[in-house]
Amino acid sequence: MASTSTWFESVAEAQRRARRRVPSSVYRALVAGAERGATLADNVAAFGELGFVPRIATGLPPGRDLSTAVLGRPLSMPVICSPVGVQAVHPEGEVAVARATAAAGTAMGLSSFASRPLADVVAANPQTFFQVYWLGTRERIAQILDRARDAGAAGLIVTLDWTFAHRRDWGSPPIPERYDLRAMRSLAPQALVRPRWLLDFLRSGGPPALAVPNLASPGEAAPSFFGAYGEWIGTPLPSWSDIAWLVGQWDGPVLVKGVMHPEDARRAVDAGADAISVSNHGGNNLDGTPASIRALPAIADAVGGDVEVLLDGGVRRGSDVVKALALGARAVMIGRAYLWGMAANGEAGVQNVLEILRAGIDETLVGLGRASIHDLVRDDVIVPPGFTRGPGGAGSPAGADAAAALAAPPRLPGA
Repeated sequence: MASTSTWFESVAEAQRRARRRVPSSVYRALVAGAERGATLADNVAAFGELGFVPRIATGLPPGRDLSTAVLGRPLSMPVICSPVGVQAVHPEGEVAVARATAAAGTAMGLSSFASRPLADVVAANPQTFFQVYWLGTRERIAQILDRARDAGAAGLIVTLDWTFAHRRDWGSPPIPERYDLRAMRSLAPQALVRPRWLLDFLRSGGPPALAVPNLASPGEAAPSFFGAYGEWIGTPLPSWSDIAWLVGQWDGPVLVKGVMHPEDARRAVDAGADAISVSNHGGNNLDGTPASIRALPAIADAVGGDVEVLLDGGVRRGSDVVKALALGARAVMIGRAYLWGMAANGEAGVQNVLEILRAGIDETLVGLGRASIHDLVRDDVIVPPGFTRGPGGAGSPAGADAAAALAAPPRLPGA
């Protein structure tokens, strides 16, 4: 079915519409990626290397079972919206994402750097997991967790994969500390050529505040995005004993996000995690890291019997979700895909993306002759030689095939 003015048929179309609707600096911030973008590109390209073994005349009953559970929460499909700050994408920000995910019967993660208070997001979708970084002192972190608990967070996501790499070969977008008169004058040419985006914000009260209310200290105003980011940069990196302490401070389920090594997966289990996400931070971390889907099988083999394993990175269609599930994931987390939907059409755009993925999962199950996502096995997927990547040796990031996979020239996606 062809796209219409209010509905798009693919995530790729959502991306094209997002690029036409938001200012160039906002779009470039959504694309992001570190340094030459090798990991960013490989996250998507790796899914294209995997194939399927379809079956025919399977006599499947009408309706496939797409439901699952993550961190004790029932989901209508194995797709969760990953925690991402959406400060300048749409005036309703994370509250719109919460309404869209609630309507779809699934969960979302809320970033520490989100533009909306956690309580407001939980009110729109009680299945909201709050994401934290190792930021500040233990006392400061305990205060953040207390506020998240009081606000009703359904679980905790602890993100550990960040090296503070800020360079991009295609240039980083200018992001102001705050939208004062000087910033507005500087960014006005971008905003004026995106009148619908500008009008949305003007109708809602003005430009985004670029503040992070969920990181406010007790009795103080919300810090600016860059103020909180500076505190994070200045915090010494945590050890696994620190993570075990953090898990112990939370009286609910915990997911550790950013695992790319089987040994780190085992350490996360030892620290008390209930789930892990195989993730390279969407290609925004250490460039040259393989696609997360390449690391998934080894990690699922290492700890899949002990914790829930999720996959984050490069998911653009329902068949990608099925590939991840067949290789050992319980569910996937999406980031750019729903952000493009939101940039294109607000809350309805996020719902649009989720329904695209739902339909794609169902269609792929039909093609594979599977009545449920829980019936998927690795033999449903054609994995080419050298596809997986692991530490050391052939078929790993040190191997020639990995070097070739990561050697594509840098290009701003969507350009």
